[in-house]
Amino acid sequence: MADRDPDTIKQEIDQARDQLALTVDSLAARANPSRVAEDLKAGVIRFVKKPPVAISLAGVGVLVLVITVRWLRRP
Repeated sequence: MADRDPDTIKQEIDQARDQLALTVDSLAARANPSRVAEDLKAGVIRFVKKPPVAISLAGVGVLVLVITVRWLRRP
């Protein structure tokens, strides 16, 4: 093994520590439950706003309304 300068070793350790700190901070931000919930909510809203999905949901809503009204009017 080659002899290495202690200052070089210390510098490499400091760089590795800084990189590890950045990685941990990044993981903590990505795993934050409120951020995950916001991302999921935004994705669902984007999906529902697509015209084919919105039309399908409106159709299902009308169908549920018709079935409910017919069920309530039964003797």
